[in-house]
Amino acid sequence: MVAKRIIPCLDVKDGLVVKGINFEGLKEVGDAVEMGAQYARDGADELVYLDISATKEGRRTFATLVERIAREIDIPFTVGGGIGSVEDAARLLDAGADKVSINSAALAHPALIEQLAGKYGSQFVVVAIDAKCMDGRWICTTHGGSRFTDRELFSWAAEAQERGAGEILFTSMDHDGTKAGYACEVYARLGSLLSIPVIASGGAGSVQDIVDVLTLGRADAALAASIFHYGEIPIPVLKQALKAANVNVR
Repeated sequence: MVAKRIIPCLDVKDGLVVKGINFEGLKEVGDAVEMGAQYARDGADELVYLDISATKEGRRTFATLVERIAREIDIPFTVGGGIGSVEDAARLLDAGADKVSINSAALAHPALIEQLAGKYGSQFVVVAIDAKCMDGRWICTTHGGSRFTDRELFSWAAEAQERGAGEILFTSMDHDGTKAGYACEVYARLGSLLSIPVIASGGAGSVQDIVDVLTLGRADAALAASIFHYGEIPIPVLKQALKAANVNVR
């Protein structure tokens, strides 16, 4: 059985890690490189860096920051934000990123998934989906959750897989930053629908929340921010608890 992964998520704005609730009210937390290096030492399996203002402000993610991260960190890391072309992705991968995450650009130009997978391989391509439940339907959003689309979570995730995505990173906007638990039923449905790994994001507030999403929710990885950033659940403590709950972790 493939081991489940624990992935701290670092939302980056102007080189600093920030955190909010439901994508709003952002507060600075710390230095992106220093925090990532500490998580690597603590036993994180991977990291995700998201330049959360890049798409909204029309900027590209700074490759210079990625170069600094690659020099200091010895675990795989994914970078997203402002990636709108194969050239944008190439710049980040050349700078040292292990994977790229695309969201808004993939919805606007789905063929970008195929282009990236065709050039680099599916294992380099993470399709991130930010969605909100409205009238019983999970509607996909773009631009950091600020714009709604006509696309629905499950059909879009299936299409992304078909086009060559190697992983799906789904964030429930309704759960983001609330620490009220993950949308486990939604992840379980995604897990039964897809054959590629699903990374769960949004709502981690306790060890039990992470146990639940990796078991009941069938997620392949649990991504969290607040609980790690503020030292509420140290990664070594979390992994010990997961092992005690018979969850296979590294």
